[in-house]
Amino acid sequence: MAQLTAAPLSALVDEPVHIRATGLTPSQLVCLRASLSDEKGNLFYSQAYYKASDTGEVDLEKDPSLGGDFVGVHPMGLFWSLKPETPLKRLMKRDVMNSPFQIQLKLCDPDVPITNRDSSTLTASLTLERWYVAPGVTRIEVKEGRLRGALFLPPGDNHFPGVIDLFGSGGGLIEFRAGLLASRGFATLALAYWGYDDLPRQLREVDIEYFEEAVNFLLRHPKVLGPGVGILSICKGAEIGLSMAINLKQISATVLINGPNFVISNPHVYRGEVSQPTPYSIELISSNALGFVAFHRVYEQTGDVDSQYFFPIEKAQGHFLFIVGEEDKNINSKCYAQQAIEQLRRNGKENWTLLSYPGAGHLIEPPYSPLCYASRIPYVHPNILWGGDVIPHAAAQEHSWKEIQKFLREHLISTRTSQL
Repeated sequence: MAQLTAAPLSALVDEPVHIRATGLTPSQLVCLRASLSDEKGNLFYSQAYYKASDTGEVDLEKDPSLGGDFVGVHPMGLFWSLKPETPLKRLMKRDVMNSPFQIQLKLCDPDVPITNRDSSTLTASLTLERWYVAPGVTRIEVKEGRLRGALFLPPGDNHFPGVIDLFGSGGGLIEFRAGLLASRGFATLALAYWGYDDLPRQLREVDIEYFEEAVNFLLRHPKVLGPGVGILSICKGAEIGLSMAINLKQISATVLINGPNFVISNPHVYRGEVSQPTPYSIELISSNALGFVAFHRVYEQTGDVDSQYFFPIEKAQGHFLFIVGEEDKNINSKCYAQQAIEQLRRNGKENWTLLSYPGAGHLIEPPYSPLCYASRIPYVHPNILWGGDVIPHAAAQEHSWKEIQKFLREHLISTRTSQL
Protein backbone atom coordinates (compact mmCIF):
# COMPACT_ATOMS: atom_id res chain seq x y z
CA MET A 1 0.00 0.00 0.00
CA ALA A 2 1.41 3.37 -1.02
CA GLN A 3 2.28 5.83 1.73
CA LEU A 4 3.34 9.47 1.66
CA THR A 5 5.44 10.88 4.49
CA ALA A 6 6.94 14.30 5.22
CA ALA A 7 9.08 15.46 8.13
CA PRO A 8 8.56 17.78 9.83
CA LEU A 9 4.82 18.16 9.29
CA SER A 10 4.85 21.57 10.99
CA ALA A 11 7.81 23.95 10.67
CA LEU A 12 8.93 27.46 9.85
CA VAL A 13 8.79 28.33 6.17
CA ASP A 14 12.59 28.54 5.91
CA GLU A 15 13.04 24.94 7.11
CA PRO A 16 13.35 22.10 4.56
CA VAL A 17 10.97 19.14 4.54
CA HIS A 18 11.94 15.55 3.77
CA ILE A 19 9.29 14.02 1.49
CA ARG A 20 9.12 10.30 0.68
CA ALA A 21 6.70 7.93 -1.00
CA THR A 22 6.89 4.22 -0.12
CA GLY A 23 4.97 1.04 -0.89
CA LEU A 24 5.11 1.59 -4.65
CA THR A 25 5.88 -1.03 -7.25
CA PRO A 26 9.43 -0.99 -8.65
CA SER A 27 9.86 1.63 -11.41
CA GLN A 28 6.29 2.87 -10.95
CA LEU A 29 5.70 6.34 -12.39
CA VAL A 30 3.91 8.65 -9.96
CA CYS A 31 2.90 12.30 -9.73
CA LEU A 32 3.46 14.39 -6.61
CA ARG A 33 1.30 17.48 -6.31
CA ALA A 34 1.34 20.42 -3.89
CA SER A 35 -1.31 23.09 -3.42
CA LEU A 36 -2.31 25.83 -0.99
CA SER A 37 -4.86 28.60 -0.79
CA ASP A 38 -3.82 31.98 0.55
CA GLU A 39 -5.90 34.09 2.92
CA LYS A 40 -7.92 35.51 0.02
CA GLY A 41 -8.68 32.09 -1.41
CA ASN A 42 -6.19 32.28 -4.29
CA LEU A 43 -4.96 28.81 -5.24
CA PHE A 44 -1.28 28.02 -5.85
CA TYR A 45 -0.20 24.62 -7.15
CA SER A 46 2.74 22.57 -8.44
CA GLN A 47 3.48 19.04 -9.59
CA ALA A 48 6.38 16.79 -10.53
CA TYR A 49 6.77 13.23 -11.91
CA TYR A 50 8.98 10.58 -10.31
CA LYS A 51 9.90 6.97 -10.97
CA ALA A 52 10.08 4.64 -7.99
CA SER A 53 13.29 2.81 -7.14
CA ASP A 54 13.78 -0.94 -7.29
CA THR A 55 12.52 -1.06 -3.71
CA GLY A 56 9.36 0.91 -4.55
CA GLU A 57 10.39 4.22 -3.00
CA VAL A 58 10.65 7.84 -4.06
CA ASP A 59 12.86 10.06 -1.91
CA LEU A 60 12.91 13.71 -2.95
CA GLU A 61 16.29 14.24 -1.28
CA LYS A 62 17.97 11.94 -3.78
CA ASP A 63 15.57 11.10 -6.62
CA PRO A 64 15.17 13.42 -9.62
CA SER A 65 11.93 14.79 -10.94
CA LEU A 66 11.53 13.60 -14.53
CA GLY A 67 9.16 16.38 -15.52
CA GLY A 68 6.42 18.72 -14.40
CA ASP A 69 7.25 22.10 -12.90
CA PHE A 70 10.95 21.29 -12.50
CA VAL A 71 13.48 18.63 -13.49
CA GLY A 72 16.28 17.18 -11.38
CA VAL A 73 16.96 16.57 -7.69
CA HIS A 74 15.25 19.38 -5.79
CA PRO A 75 13.96 18.30 -2.36
CA MET A 76 11.90 21.50 -1.94
CA GLY A 77 10.93 21.96 -5.58
CA LEU A 78 7.22 21.42 -4.95
CA PHE A 79 7.29 24.48 -2.66
CA TRP A 80 9.28 27.01 -4.68
CA SER A 81 7.61 26.02 -7.96
CA LEU A 82 4.11 26.81 -6.70
CA LYS A 83 2.34 29.05 -9.21
CA PRO A 84 -0.95 30.95 -9.04
CA GLU A 85 -4.06 29.53 -10.66
CA THR A 86 -5.04 33.15 -11.35
CA PRO A 87 -2.13 34.85 -13.11
CA LEU A 88 -0.30 37.77 -11.46
CA LYS A 89 -1.05 36.77 -7.88
CA ARG A 90 1.82 36.97 -5.41
CA LEU A 91 1.90 34.54 -2.50
CA MET A 92 2.20 36.66 0.65
CA LYS A 93 1.18 35.79 4.20
CA ARG A 94 -0.74 38.56 5.93
CA ASP A 95 -1.67 37.13 9.34
CA VAL A 96 1.62 35.61 10.44
CA MET A 97 0.73 35.10 14.11
CA ASN A 98 -2.49 33.11 14.13
CA SER A 99 -2.29 30.65 11.28
CA PRO A 100 0.22 28.93 8.99
CA PHE A 101 0.00 28.24 5.32
CA GLN A 102 -1.41 24.75 4.90
CA ILE A 103 0.12 22.87 1.99
CA GLN A 104 -1.69 19.81 0.66
CA LEU A 105 0.61 17.11 -0.69
CA LYS A 106 -0.89 14.39 -2.89
CA LEU A 107 0.54 11.22 -4.40
CA CYS A 108 -1.30 10.34 -7.60
CA ASP A 109 -1.11 8.17 -10.66
CA PRO A 110 0.01 10.40 -13.55
CA ASP A 111 -2.61 11.62 -15.98
CA VAL A 112 -2.68 13.92 -18.98
CA PRO A 113 -3.86 17.36 -17.73
CA ILE A 114 -7.13 18.21 -19.44
CA THR A 115 -9.38 21.09 -18.40
CA ASN A 116 -12.34 20.11 -16.19
CA ARG A 117 -11.17 16.54 -15.98
CA ASP A 118 -9.03 14.83 -13.38
CA SER A 119 -9.07 11.08 -13.81
CA SER A 120 -5.84 10.51 -11.86
CA THR A 121 -6.13 8.19 -8.89
CA LEU A 122 -5.21 9.62 -5.50
CA THR A 123 -3.19 7.06 -3.54
CA ALA A 124 -2.04 9.09 -0.52
CA SER A 125 -2.13 12.63 0.86
CA LEU A 126 -1.11 14.74 3.84
CA THR A 127 -1.14 18.35 5.04
CA LEU A 128 1.90 20.42 6.01
CA GLU A 129 1.93 23.53 8.18
CA ARG A 130 4.35 26.30 7.23
CA TRP A 131 4.69 29.04 9.86
CA TYR A 132 6.26 32.51 9.73
CA VAL A 133 6.72 32.77 13.51
CA ALA A 134 8.24 30.31 15.94
CA PRO A 135 6.54 29.45 19.25
CA GLY A 136 7.12 32.21 21.79
CA VAL A 137 7.61 35.05 19.30
CA THR A 138 5.50 38.06 20.27
CA ARG A 139 4.02 40.76 18.06
CA ILE A 140 3.49 44.29 19.36
CA GLU A 141 1.50 46.77 17.30
CA VAL A 142 3.45 50.01 16.94
CA LYS A 143 1.44 53.22 16.97
CA GLU A 144 3.71 55.72 18.67
CA GLY A 145 3.80 59.30 17.46
CA ARG A 146 3.98 59.11 13.68
CA LEU A 147 5.29 55.53 13.65
CA ARG A 148 3.15 52.70 12.33
CA GLY A 149 4.26 49.10 12.20
CA ALA A 150 4.67 45.87 14.13
CA LEU A 151 7.54 44.86 16.41
CA PHE A 152 8.38 41.15 16.57
CA LEU A 153 10.38 39.94 19.57
CA PRO A 154 12.06 36.56 20.00
CA PRO A 155 11.15 34.51 23.08
CA GLY A 156 13.25 34.84 26.23
CA ASP A 157 14.63 37.53 28.47
CA ASN A 158 17.83 38.16 26.52
CA HIS A 159 18.83 41.26 24.59
CA PHE A 160 18.49 40.82 20.84
CA PRO A 161 20.01 42.63 17.86
CA GLY A 162 17.51 45.11 16.39
CA VAL A 163 16.54 45.22 12.72
CA ILE A 164 14.17 47.46 10.74
CA ASP A 165 12.44 45.65 7.87
CA LEU A 166 11.48 47.75 4.83
CA PHE A 167 9.55 46.71 1.74
CA GLY A 168 8.97 48.68 -1.43
CA SER A 169 6.49 50.29 -3.75
CA GLY A 170 3.46 48.23 -2.75
CA GLY A 171 2.97 50.20 0.47
CA GLY A 172 1.08 48.90 3.49
CA LEU A 173 2.49 46.83 6.33
CA ILE A 174 4.20 43.58 5.35
CA GLU A 175 5.14 41.36 8.28
CA PHE A 176 6.13 37.90 7.06
CA ARG A 177 9.88 38.58 6.85
CA ALA A 178 9.98 40.34 10.24
CA GLY A 179 8.20 37.45 11.94
CA LEU A 180 10.59 34.96 10.43
CA LEU A 181 13.64 37.05 11.34
CA ALA A 182 12.40 37.31 14.94
CA SER A 183 12.12 33.52 14.93
CA ARG A 184 15.86 33.49 14.21
CA GLY A 185 16.76 35.74 17.13
CA PHE A 186 16.36 39.32 15.90
CA ALA A 187 14.09 41.98 17.39
CA THR A 188 12.54 43.12 14.13
CA LEU A 189 10.39 46.15 13.39
CA ALA A 190 8.22 45.78 10.29
CA LEU A 191 7.85 49.45 9.41
CA ALA A 192 5.09 50.92 7.25
CA TYR A 193 5.73 54.27 5.63
CA TRP A 194 2.76 54.78 3.33
CA GLY A 195 -0.58 53.21 2.46
CA TYR A 196 -1.32 51.92 5.96
CA ASP A 197 -3.55 53.09 8.82
CA ASP A 198 -3.40 56.91 8.94
CA LEU A 199 -0.16 57.20 6.95
CA PRO A 200 -0.34 59.01 3.59
CA ARG A 201 -2.30 57.06 0.97
CA GLN A 202 0.32 57.91 -1.61
CA LEU A 203 4.05 58.45 -1.19
CA ARG A 204 4.83 62.08 -2.02
CA GLU A 205 8.23 62.36 -0.33
CA VAL A 206 10.53 60.25 1.83
CA ASP A 207 10.98 61.90 5.22
CA ILE A 208 14.16 60.38 6.64
CA GLU A 209 13.34 61.85 10.06
CA TYR A 210 10.38 59.44 10.22
CA PHE A 211 12.81 56.55 9.82
CA GLU A 212 15.16 58.13 12.35
CA GLU A 213 12.26 58.04 14.82
CA ALA A 214 11.91 54.33 14.09
CA VAL A 215 15.61 53.74 14.81
CA ASN A 216 15.39 55.58 18.12
CA PHE A 217 12.18 53.75 19.03
CA LEU A 218 13.86 50.41 18.45
CA LEU A 219 16.99 51.32 20.41
CA ARG A 220 14.89 52.44 23.38
CA HIS A 221 13.27 49.05 23.71
CA PRO A 222 14.65 47.16 26.72
CA LYS A 223 15.10 43.94 24.73
CA VAL A 224 17.13 45.52 21.92
CA LEU A 225 20.88 45.06 22.16
CA GLY A 226 22.26 48.30 20.69
CA PRO A 227 24.26 50.46 20.22
CA GLY A 228 23.36 50.18 16.54
CA VAL A 229 20.59 48.60 14.48
CA GLY A 230 20.41 46.81 11.17
CA ILE A 231 18.25 47.32 8.10
CA LEU A 232 16.78 44.61 5.87
CA SER A 233 15.35 46.21 2.74
CA ILE A 234 14.24 45.56 -0.82
CA CYS A 235 13.37 47.71 -3.86
CA LYS A 236 12.10 51.16 -2.76
CA GLY A 237 12.82 50.07 0.79
CA ALA A 238 16.47 49.52 -0.19
CA GLU A 239 16.61 53.04 -1.61
CA ILE A 240 15.40 54.32 1.75
CA GLY A 241 17.68 51.92 3.64
CA LEU A 242 20.71 53.31 1.83
CA SER A 243 19.66 56.88 2.59
CA MET A 244 19.21 55.94 6.27
CA ALA A 245 22.65 54.33 6.43
CA ILE A 246 24.23 57.51 5.06
CA ASN A 247 22.38 59.95 7.31
CA LEU A 248 21.92 58.05 10.58
CA LYS A 249 24.99 57.05 12.58
CA GLN A 250 23.05 54.38 14.51
CA ILE A 251 22.87 52.15 11.42
CA SER A 252 25.53 49.47 11.79
CA ALA A 253 24.51 46.97 9.09
CA THR A 254 22.38 47.43 5.97
CA VAL A 255 21.09 44.69 3.68
CA LEU A 256 20.10 46.09 0.27
CA ILE A 257 18.16 43.67 -1.95
CA ASN A 258 17.83 44.86 -5.53
CA GLY A 259 17.82 48.56 -4.77
CA PRO A 260 19.11 51.71 -6.51
CA ASN A 261 22.00 53.92 -5.44
CA PHE A 262 20.09 57.12 -6.19
CA VAL A 263 16.68 58.67 -5.51
CA ILE A 264 13.77 57.28 -7.53
CA SER A 265 10.37 58.98 -7.97
CA ASN A 266 10.01 60.73 -4.60
CA PRO A 267 12.36 63.36 -3.08
CA HIS A 268 14.19 62.50 0.15
CA VAL A 269 14.04 65.13 2.88
CA TYR A 270 16.27 65.22 5.97
CA ARG A 271 16.71 68.20 8.28
CA GLY A 272 15.87 70.73 5.61
CA GLU A 273 17.99 69.17 2.87
CA VAL A 274 16.18 67.77 -0.18
CA SER A 275 17.51 65.13 -2.56
CA GLN A 276 15.55 65.31 -5.79
CA PRO A 277 14.50 62.28 -7.88
CA THR A 278 16.75 61.21 -10.71
CA PRO A 279 15.40 61.94 -14.22
CA TYR A 280 14.39 58.91 -16.23
CA SER A 281 13.71 58.09 -19.89
CA ILE A 282 10.10 57.01 -20.26
CA GLU A 283 10.75 55.77 -23.80
CA LEU A 284 12.93 52.98 -22.37
CA ILE A 285 10.01 51.28 -20.63
CA SER A 286 9.43 47.97 -22.41
CA SER A 287 6.90 45.14 -22.33
CA ASN A 288 7.05 41.48 -23.29
CA ALA A 289 4.63 39.36 -25.34
CA LEU A 290 2.32 38.96 -22.33
CA GLY A 291 2.17 42.70 -21.69
CA PHE A 292 4.31 42.60 -18.54
CA VAL A 293 6.20 45.87 -18.18
CA ALA A 294 9.94 46.13 -17.44
CA PHE A 295 11.41 49.32 -16.00
CA HIS A 296 15.05 48.23 -15.61
CA ARG A 297 16.35 50.39 -18.50
CA VAL A 298 14.67 53.72 -17.72
CA TYR A 299 17.74 55.19 -15.96
CA GLU A 300 20.26 54.18 -18.63
CA GLN A 301 20.92 57.82 -19.56
CA THR A 302 21.05 59.18 -15.99
CA GLY A 303 21.39 56.96 -12.92
CA ASP A 304 23.24 54.25 -14.82
CA VAL A 305 26.03 56.59 -15.92
CA ASP A 306 26.00 59.97 -14.17
CA SER A 307 27.59 60.09 -10.71
CA GLN A 308 25.98 63.45 -9.88
CA TYR A 309 22.81 61.51 -8.98
CA PHE A 310 24.47 58.91 -6.75
CA PHE A 311 23.93 58.77 -2.99
CA PRO A 312 27.16 59.71 -1.10
CA ILE A 313 27.47 56.17 0.22
CA GLU A 314 31.06 56.81 1.33
CA LYS A 315 29.63 58.85 4.25
CA ALA A 316 28.00 55.80 5.80
CA GLN A 317 29.68 54.41 8.91
CA GLY A 318 28.16 50.94 8.89
CA HIS A 319 28.57 47.89 6.67
CA PHE A 320 26.63 46.90 3.55
CA LEU A 321 25.43 43.62 2.11
CA PHE A 322 24.33 44.05 -1.50
CA ILE A 323 22.08 41.27 -2.81
CA VAL A 324 21.51 41.29 -6.56
CA GLY A 325 19.28 39.26 -8.85
CA GLU A 326 20.95 39.42 -12.24
CA GLU A 327 17.62 38.81 -14.03
CA ASP A 328 15.91 41.69 -12.21
CA LYS A 329 13.61 43.34 -14.78
CA ASN A 330 12.35 46.06 -12.47
CA ILE A 331 15.61 47.94 -11.86
CA ASN A 332 19.18 47.49 -13.06
CA SER A 333 20.24 46.37 -9.61
CA LYS A 334 23.52 44.73 -10.61
CA CYS A 335 24.74 47.97 -12.20
CA TYR A 336 23.70 50.03 -9.17
CA ALA A 337 25.40 47.74 -6.66
CA GLN A 338 28.60 47.82 -8.69
CA GLN A 339 28.48 51.62 -8.86
CA ALA A 340 28.01 51.90 -5.09
CA ILE A 341 30.88 49.49 -4.44
CA GLU A 342 33.18 51.39 -6.80
CA GLN A 343 32.27 54.59 -4.97
CA LEU A 344 33.25 52.97 -1.66
CA ARG A 345 36.51 51.68 -3.14
CA ARG A 346 37.49 55.10 -4.47
CA ASN A 347 37.09 56.44 -0.95
CA GLY A 348 39.27 53.72 0.57
CA LYS A 349 36.38 51.78 2.13
CA GLU A 350 35.98 48.02 2.31
CA ASN A 351 32.76 47.93 4.33
CA TRP A 352 30.76 45.93 1.80
CA THR A 353 29.89 42.43 0.62
CA LEU A 354 28.26 41.62 -2.73
CA LEU A 355 26.12 38.55 -3.45
CA SER A 356 25.16 38.51 -7.14
CA TYR A 357 22.92 35.68 -8.35
CA PRO A 358 22.63 34.74 -12.05
CA GLY A 359 19.05 33.84 -12.95
CA ALA A 360 17.47 35.46 -9.88
CA GLY A 361 14.79 38.11 -10.30
CA HIS A 362 13.74 41.17 -8.32
CA LEU A 363 11.66 39.68 -5.50
CA ILE A 364 14.26 37.70 -3.55
CA GLU A 365 12.40 36.40 -0.48
CA PRO A 366 12.98 33.82 2.28
CA PRO A 367 13.80 30.23 1.27
CA TYR A 368 11.30 28.05 -0.58
CA SER A 369 9.05 31.00 -1.46
CA PRO A 370 7.61 30.69 -4.99
CA LEU A 371 9.07 32.92 -7.67
CA CYS A 372 6.81 35.89 -8.37
CA TYR A 373 7.68 36.57 -12.00
CA ALA A 374 5.11 39.33 -12.53
CA SER A 375 2.30 40.90 -10.52
CA ARG A 376 0.15 43.96 -9.96
CA ILE A 377 0.94 46.62 -7.37
CA PRO A 378 -1.20 49.55 -6.18
CA TYR A 379 -1.14 52.80 -8.18
CA VAL A 380 0.77 51.23 -11.10
CA HIS A 381 -1.47 50.50 -14.07
CA PRO A 382 0.57 47.92 -16.02
CA ASN A 383 1.51 44.49 -14.73
CA ILE A 384 5.06 44.65 -13.38
CA LEU A 385 7.69 42.23 -14.69
CA TRP A 386 9.98 41.26 -11.80
CA GLY A 387 11.97 38.62 -13.70
CA GLY A 388 13.86 35.53 -12.67
CA ASP A 389 14.14 31.86 -13.58
CA VAL A 390 12.54 29.43 -11.14
CA ILE A 391 15.44 27.14 -10.20
CA PRO A 392 18.30 29.70 -9.89
CA HIS A 393 15.93 32.11 -8.14
CA ALA A 394 15.12 29.44 -5.56
CA ALA A 395 18.81 28.75 -5.02
CA ALA A 396 19.47 32.48 -4.52
CA GLN A 397 16.74 32.73 -1.90
CA GLU A 398 18.06 29.76 0.08
CA HIS A 399 21.67 30.98 0.04
CA SER A 400 21.00 34.67 0.64
CA TRP A 401 18.76 34.09 3.68
CA LYS A 402 21.59 32.35 5.49
CA GLU A 403 24.03 35.08 4.48
CA ILE A 404 21.67 37.83 5.62
CA GLN A 405 21.47 36.36 9.11
CA LYS A 406 25.22 35.81 9.28
CA PHE A 407 25.90 39.40 8.15
CA LEU A 408 23.49 40.92 10.67
CA ARG A 409 24.88 38.84 13.54
CA GLU A 410 28.44 39.72 12.62
CA HIS A 411 27.87 43.47 12.61
CA LEU A 412 25.20 43.79 15.31
CA ILE A 413 26.47 41.25 17.86
CA SER A 414 30.17 40.82 17.18
CA THR A 415 30.70 44.59 16.99
CA ARG A 416 28.90 45.06 20.29
CA THR A 417 31.03 42.34 21.93
CA SER A 418 34.27 43.90 20.66
CA GLN A 419 33.30 47.23 22.22
CA LEU A 420 32.78 45.78 25.70
